[in-house]
Amino acid sequence: MGEAIITRRGGSGEVIVEFESFTPSDTVAMYHPDGELTRSTPTGLSAGRSYLVGASVGNYALFAGGDYSDIVDAYNTNLVRSTPTALSEAREHLAGASVGNYALFAGGFHFPSDDNRYKDTVDAYNTDLVRFTPTALSVGRERLVGASVGNYALFAGGKYGSEEYKDTVDAYNTDLVRSTPTALSVARYDLAGTSVGNYALFAGGYGFSPRYKDTVDAYDTSLVRFTPTALSVSGSYYVGASVGNYALFAGGYNGKCTNVDAYDTSLVRSMPTALSVARFGLAGASVGNYALFAGGYGYEISGSVNTVDAYDTSLVHSTPTGLSVARYQLTGASVGNYALFAGGLQYGMGNQNAVDAYTLQVSVAILYTPIGTKYKFGESEEETATTNEITARVPITGYIKFKNGVISNEV
Repeated sequence: MGEAIITRRGGSGEVIVEFESFTPSDTVAMYHPDGELTRSTPTGLSAGRSYLVGASVGNYALFAGGDYSDIVDAYNTNLVRSTPTALSEAREHLAGASVGNYALFAGGFHFPSDDNRYKDTVDAYNTDLVRFTPTALSVGRERLVGASVGNYALFAGGKYGSEEYKDTVDAYNTDLVRSTPTALSVARYDLAGTSVGNYALFAGGYGFSPRYKDTVDAYDTSLVRFTPTALSVSGSYYVGASVGNYALFAGGYNGKCTNVDAYDTSLVRSMPTALSVARFGLAGASVGNYALFAGGYGYEISGSVNTVDAYDTSLVHSTPTGLSVARYQLTGASVGNYALFAGGLQYGMGNQNAVDAYTLQVSVAILYTPIGTKYKFGESEEETATTNEITARVPITGYIKFKNGVISNEV
């Protein structure tokens, strides 16, 4: 511990306890949006799989499909796993997005004995994890992507067959009614999606010559399409995530790409610090004041990586603890105070059921004091305790003033 506590008697019979970088022996960790990124490993998926997709609704993060599976795994805000009703059709390479009280999973691919391989199916799960099957996509397709804006979940792009690339966009409102807004400016698949402010953005992808795309399409809350500045590098297999006033696109397949492109709420592009490792097949998710990009297939090592890159609301880059298992073609979703990364392929080892959960924690001390105690910690204003507990981030610098009673926790 090694820090001093100074006590002195104030006027009117007050006792003043002053703290200078003091850390009590009894501290606890709790969530704080400006805390340190920490990793835990909750119960794994009910089955290992890749090419699955994540989406969130209410108090749940859902992970659906993958490897021709119909499995859905749900994690609540305490990271307890459940397995709600399965998808109506087993499939991989589907897309996920959320709107209102629903998480939607759309499209995908399955390899049955008939020709119905490219799926137009949409499954919707409400906040109680009850499944609905709204109107199908306007065109069956795989390797599309989802993003949300205002009262809409959008599903964009994709492919049907080996050379039939799609520019289709399907939009579902909060009542699960489908509409078809203006198509993408360029037909493509393996594109990335995320949202910022009043826009859903769709970036990159693979299509007709030139094969690798740098195109970005943005849809506003009225489903009007815009085409902001293109990505800095054309490519497919980008992944998107959002933080604060930015939508970020990272990774990608077309050479050893480490670039990160950030679009603000006015669709102005900037380029923050690059990824620490060039890779594709990574996943994105957000928690608190951070957007995270996890895993992927690394060019330099020709294998799966466990690297996690984090960007805060000022686009400052950091590298928190890596994934528990190196893998690619995983997926991400957020719930409560957690960003989760689930499933994926480990090079040479096959499908994984690992789930990694990232949260933001600070160490705090719970100080037990009389009601009415006045206190000030750090740069905050002086406050008055309305309960017998005061929570202080450690190390503690500041003071406590009280007249009667005692305070406890190594004080």
